[in-house]
Amino acid sequence: MPSSRLSPRVALALAALALFSVWIGWRAKALELHVHGSSSVSQFIGKPAPEFELESLDGGHVSLASCRGKPVAVTFWASWCGPCRMELPALARFYRQTHKSGSDFEIFAISIDDDKEAAQGAANTLKLPFPVLLDLDRRIAESYHIDSIPTLFVIDKSGKVVWSNVGFNAGLEAMLATQLGLQNYNPVAGGAQ
Repeated sequence: MPSSRLSPRVALALAALALFSVWIGWRAKALELHVHGSSSVSQFIGKPAPEFELESLDGGHVSLASCRGKPVAVTFWASWCGPCRMELPALARFYRQTHKSGSDFEIFAISIDDDKEAAQGAANTLKLPFPVLLDLDRRIAESYHIDSIPTLFVIDKSGKVVWSNVGFNAGLEAMLATQLGLQNYNPVAGGAQ
């Protein structure tokens, strides 16, 4: 009759799995608490957005001040970030559906990658239609208190932050349309009506 005792190797593996399960549960709860209210980015709501001027992937320079008078969505991301690679295609789809010549809003994707090539590769793969800006030294990310990505801000016509979101949300496009004041946005029908 076979022994019902676990071998030391199996017992060790089970103990390691149990410890990992406790640790991952703790990290998930910490992240959930961070995302749902205790984020330092929420302190910007109702306040002027920190100004920036950054190099774009095409070699130009883009500043937040150049968009005064229209709402701007700004997302912080990196090529190695899994949730960013879910958010950016949703933003790209939204932009293609709603942003026409003379549109009254803009979207900027600020990469916090360590090098331009990583950001360029991801932007090309994801076919991003909006300006991708480089924050290689993370100076702008620090001014916005970014400690998790993706982090998305909506800045109104006067330059004040009116909304922020940390992480990826499946209903992002509808939330963004509301925050940007796009009254007739219909994600099912493919954009603004």
